[in-house]
Amino acid sequence: MAEELMLEIVTPEELAFSDKVEEVTVPGSEGEFGVLIGHVPLLSAVNFGELNYTQNNKKNYLAIGTGYAEVTDIKVTLLVESAVPADEIDAEEARREKDEAEAELSKIGKDDPDFQKVSDALTRAEVKLKVAEKL
Repeated sequence: MAEELMLEIVTPEELAFSDKVEEVTVPGSEGEFGVLIGHVPLLSAVNFGELNYTQNNKKNYLAIGTGYAEVTDIKVTLLVESAVPADEIDAEEARREKDEAEAELSKIGKDDPDFQKVSDALTRAEVKLKVAEKL
């Protein structure tokens, strides 16, 4: 790779990823955005979603939580609440989490104080399932 972009993904528990990549696609709060070397500086909120990056001409996938992204011309730094590579996701557990969240949502209304928490749990489970299917 002639010119590479540095990607760092930091969670509250660890430095989840730090290496050079060819490109990265981030689930930003205003929609998905891609970054290549030489990108203009950018700050963005990050939503629950699928992050992918290309390294050595191979696409890699992670399920990430909410947070923030800082982009410079040579580096992308993500500060997110979670980051789980596709090969570390337990699809059966994610399916169970999805089913439980759907069942709980069917019992409560939008005005319930737990609605947002359960809705977020459903979104996280759906993202994990989507990313796990990429393998």
